[in-house]
Amino acid sequence: MDNVSNPSTIVSNVAGWLCGLLTAGIGVVNTFWGNDPGFGIFIFLLASVYFPPVNAFIREKTGLRIPVAAKWLLGFFILWASLGVGELFDKIELMLQSF
Repeated sequence: MDNVSNPSTIVSNVAGWLCGLLTAGIGVVNTFWGNDPGFGIFIFLLASVYFPPVNAFIREKTGLRIPVAAKWLLGFFILWASLGVGELFDKIELMLQSF
């Protein structure tokens, strides 16, 4: 059981929230300002594995913990797919123009 006051747990929770918010933001941009909303929803759903409450839920229901290496690989995949194939910067520019 994780101790909430443990410094490494605090750092991993903060990192999880930051990575989750970043990748979820990429999913939102791809959903509403891209040409493939399904891809954006897919990225948004993948981003959920970074959030500590989702990790706790998965661990509680299945007994499995998502390895940190898998989260790193998933993050690289999301960035690669969004920056390279998904043209994220063009979509962010479209988003900013719409405001």
